[in-house]
Amino acid sequence: MPMFMDVHTGMHGITGDALREAHDADLAIQGEEGVDFQHAWADPESGMVWCLAEAPSADAVRRIHERAGHPADQVFPVPVQA
Repeated sequence: MPMFMDVHTGMHGITGDALREAHDADLAIQGEEGVDFQHAWADPESGMVWCLAEAPSADAVRRIHERAGHPADQVFPVPVQA
């Protein structure tokens, strides 16, 4: 299944607990779109959050994040990994 990296901006001051809460909200509904969120990272200073997921499409990733209450600003395919 294809991999995607998505980016959220404007999340200045995000804490580890808030990141876990947002990630858990995604995990709770990810199966409805065939998405498998694997990891999330955050930089509270810049307000950026990144999520890695396996999904059938970028749109499926977008829909889950929107429904969970934190829309992604960008979603990038990750066609090559090392």
